[in-house]
Amino acid sequence: MGNLVFHHMAIACKDQDTIERWYCKYFGFERARLIDLGEEKIVFIKNGDAYLELFAAKEDRPYPSPVADGVWFPDWRHIAFKVDDIDAKIAEMGDDANITQGPMDFSGFIPGWKTVWVADPEGNIVEISQGYVDQDNPPPLD
Repeated sequence: MGNLVFHHMAIACKDQDTIERWYCKYFGFERARLIDLGEEKIVFIKNGDAYLELFAAKEDRPYPSPVADGVWFPDWRHIAFKVDDIDAKIAEMGDDANITQGPMDFSGFIPGWKTVWVADPEGNIVEISQGYVDQDNPPPLD
């Protein structure tokens, strides 16, 4: 199969500039590439080896914006970022932290695991989590 590495998620945006600024300001992304297609553009922003590809939306959302921690029908529920301290991250974001659920403490599963969900400027759900660690020797898929 060769080398396989997760590369990016694409977001269709009502306002590409607002979305780019929000992810760059609060999650450390920076512009990696601008593809100018004349009347349209595609923007790649990156944080380390993870990229978001921003497209201009061509249609309105056909259903209400997700709530809480995301949708429960077959679709992407949310994207997530791990930070050292979610309380500090929420404080840093101020009024731009549109909390949709939490903060919630999951220490019963993983000591120190805490999560909050926020909506980005266009209503996409973003999880902000601290303390997650992988399980030692998880059971294999049957």
